[in-house]
Amino acid sequence: MADPQSYRPKPGAIPDRPGVYRFSDERGRVIYVGKAKSLRSRLNSYFADPTGLHPRTYAMVNTAAKVQWTVVQTEVESLQLEYSWIKEYDPRFNIKYRDDKSYPWLAVTWSEEFPRVHVGRGAKRKGNRYFGPYSHAWAIRETVDLLLRVFPMRSCSKGVFRNAQQVGRPCLLGYIGKCSAPCVGRVSADEHREIVEDFCRFMAGQTAPVERRMKREMQQASDNLEFEKAARIRDDLGALKRAMEKNAIAFVDGTDADVVAIAPKPDGNGALDEDPLEVAVQIFHVRGGRVRGERGWVADRADDADAGELVEQFLLQLYSEADSDDPDQQAIPREILVPALPPSKESLTELLTEMRGSRVDIRIPQRGDKRVLMDTVAKNAEEALVRHKTVRAQDLSTRNRALEEIQTALELPTPPLRIECYDISNLQGTEVVASMVVFEDGLPRKSEYRRFVIKGFDGQNDVAAMHEVITRRFKRMLDEQRAMQAPGEAASGEGPLLVDPTTGAPKKFAYTPALIVVDGGPPQVAAADAAMTELGINDVALCGLAKRLEEVWLPDEEDPLILPRSSEGLYLLQRIRDEAHRFAITHHRSRRSKSMVESVLDQVPGLGEVRRKALLSHFGSLKKLRAARVEDIAAVPGFGERTAVAVKAALDDKPNGEVINTATGEITSD
Repeated sequence: MADPQSYRPKPGAIPDRPGVYRFSDERGRVIYVGKAKSLRSRLNSYFADPTGLHPRTYAMVNTAAKVQWTVVQTEVESLQLEYSWIKEYDPRFNIKYRDDKSYPWLAVTWSEEFPRVHVGRGAKRKGNRYFGPYSHAWAIRETVDLLLRVFPMRSCSKGVFRNAQQVGRPCLLGYIGKCSAPCVGRVSADEHREIVEDFCRFMAGQTAPVERRMKREMQQASDNLEFEKAARIRDDLGALKRAMEKNAIAFVDGTDADVVAIAPKPDGNGALDEDPLEVAVQIFHVRGGRVRGERGWVADRADDADAGELVEQFLLQLYSEADSDDPDQQAIPREILVPALPPSKESLTELLTEMRGSRVDIRIPQRGDKRVLMDTVAKNAEEALVRHKTVRAQDLSTRNRALEEIQTALELPTPPLRIECYDISNLQGTEVVASMVVFEDGLPRKSEYRRFVIKGFDGQNDVAAMHEVITRRFKRMLDEQRAMQAPGEAASGEGPLLVDPTTGAPKKFAYTPALIVVDGGPPQVAAADAAMTELGINDVALCGLAKRLEEVWLPDEEDPLILPRSSEGLYLLQRIRDEAHRFAITHHRSRRSKSMVESVLDQVPGLGEVRRKALLSHFGSLKKLRAARVEDIAAVPGFGERTAVAVKAALDDKPNGEVINTATGEITSD
């Protein structure tokens, strides 16, 4: 560990002005980002008596090797810059709110010609409108099922929709009145979009106009003696009321607010009731006086921040990533109810007001219905934290045991916290590709995954392909480390930087893995070992995992290492190997599909790369493209009847090829 006094700034060097600071380790990786009204006062506190520091703060300053700062004009600028740096550098000692991806959303694919409503999970996608998230998927599905009889919009997948278009017959929902069947032309695209707009307005809380319109239509139908139509509208109104009953009414004044709570619960001074390593944050979205959705996060508490600072970091992350362009829901509400006021309340209020375009109020509810709702949200946060701790305790202990077993079996000096695995994929020597997957602390780090297209030779040679990909990976690592070597650093004996010294951005291949796993036996291991030896890499462990008997092969060893079938270490190696195989197969299939379509359509006059991609994207595979009619091809954007006829002729002139089932060896038609 470094001595904080070795990099402490000289007296008077730190300005007494607001700004943002960052601590970096000896390799230049940013480990903590913070802001301060006075940089001098704040930074000097880190170099005070070590016994007075919080244990996690003490660990941070002893891990760091350098501190830098940037002066800003206002606190609002410091808030923006702090969040930007946290998002860019992902510092290990900063609070990280991990979104619970299990909460379901209600999504409307607004960017499609015929928008579709469906229930989904995970991150939002551009071009969709979202409502929620909700606590239970079954509850929102029941609500949508009730609403489809009032707003008969499309809810089927692309495959079902295209199939109905081709056969000219709608699915069951079209026959029972829960879909207006745009697939067969019962309504136009504009008429269907009007239905979707009504649905979105209702889900956004604008229920009164819809109810008034339906009551007028029911009365008019009754006056015209159209009693069946009036009865149908009456039943639709009942469905609307049942759907609204599923969202509990929080307030009668049409309040728009986000209610935030933290577990453990803070006391009256903003301090947490205990000193946890993790905190849970829960939020209820209240729109139009109704609870429209809820969402939860869990954060590693890596410093001694109190409840107000936790709330500030959470609100910055939440609203900086919000979609403020959605016309159906205001991402930032008029009122934000919190358990403790953030230390930069005025600056944060000014920032959120600017983002919203109108006044935002951040306050602590003291009494009444809003205080009761805050207590309810707090109970949800406490339950979420208990559930997370129960799951993580088991998961964390299992992962630690797996890494320790691998360390013992391979006789490594420390547990392999970063493991990289490589796999080769090809079909009869064509479209040879390789995959690299990364696991850190026993968990996949998908942002570090990489794909390689093998270019050094033709034909099928997995051993040569493995040699090439390992060579390219470690050559890139050495090149980046040399490029980022600070002037005079080699003479000081320090290791190479892991980030760009000018921008601080982490490099893709600069990190050295603790263990390399290759998919295969002795030939693949020998090829990887030769590639690393040629580049002078002698501090990285290597092994291979053969599929047949799950044997672990080590370089220069005649016999494999057999791990017990019940071993957590073996299970982790299998997970990594299977993930690398999946990643490689996915890449190979996409390239193969593209090349097959391009090879068949190369001779079509006037058909370039862009329209070939459009065909593949529209139909999904060459098999479906062969089965398509001329009218179906002509319906693809950018295609006319003449081009469609030429494409169909090219497909008919070239017979179906042979496809090998790689699992059974059976040869089938395309």
